[in-house]
Amino acid sequence: MEEGNHSEVTEFFLSGLTDRPELQIPLFVLFLLIYIITVIGNGGMILLITVDPRLHTPMYFFLRNLSFCDLCCSSVITPKMLQIFLAERKIISRTACAVQMYFFLHCVDIECLLLAVMAYDRYVAICNPLLYTVTMSRQRCNLLVAGVCTVGLVDSLILTCCIFRLSFCRSNLIRHFYCDFPPVLELSCSDTHTIEIVMFASTCYIILSSIVTVLLSYVCIFSTILRIRSAEGRCKAFSTCASHLCAVGMFHGTQLFMYFRPPSSYSMDTDKIASVFYTVVVSMLNPLIYSLRNREVKDALRKAMNKLLTQS
Repeated sequence: MEEGNHSEVTEFFLSGLTDRPELQIPLFVLFLLIYIITVIGNGGMILLITVDPRLHTPMYFFLRNLSFCDLCCSSVITPKMLQIFLAERKIISRTACAVQMYFFLHCVDIECLLLAVMAYDRYVAICNPLLYTVTMSRQRCNLLVAGVCTVGLVDSLILTCCIFRLSFCRSNLIRHFYCDFPPVLELSCSDTHTIEIVMFASTCYIILSSIVTVLLSYVCIFSTILRIRSAEGRCKAFSTCASHLCAVGMFHGTQLFMYFRPPSSYSMDTDKIASVFYTVVVSMLNPLIYSLRNREVKDALRKAMNKLLTQS
């Protein structure tokens, strides 16, 4: 799997999640099941929020976009991973690798920023409830989502174009199960110092701006909740934030572990395990968290199921 020193790489080999043959079929079945649950969970959440008028609020508008983003993110990674488990030659073309990287980065950027927007939405709802309908108008919500998508589009496009303008004339073995930028970048025979600085700055800006927004929002939220005299009122306010906090903790916790841990602790096997959780498992868990911990979603789901049973 080595290219000549003067020939440009046109396709890559993915090492996959493991090189042990006896684990390929069990892992294929496991991740196929995870993907099916992800599609059903996120697709069901999108459909439920769309058809139930009681869920036509800013919070669920953002949640529907989050579910769509999770569905896209998993669909960018998992089908190729499933193919790799069964394929003898684990090949991905240079163009397909660039496309996968672009859409993955786009989805990750959107989810990262969307979680910050959802934190801001909870801040307005709890700290300024009288102004909530004005502040979070339909037009404002559409503009926030459009802004998030635009930032994600521009950032992912710049990074992907910068990476794939480099020359790849060394090994064409990507030591991963998808085209993530660190393992792809290490295959380049060009000077990668500038692009590494750009990538680090971009990652820090997107992740840290999202985390700071979430932290500031919840500092204000918790200070407001603690001033509520009624215990029932405090519990109700906390319950509206619990699902979002779980989603934020899983997503950003894995991001911080992957991109901000000391270089001395780096391990490819550890990185692959973290990537599985980051790219596949989180997308499956998000709709479960929001459906199991949210009374309005459970009531809407119960109503939809009863309607289907009545019609049948």
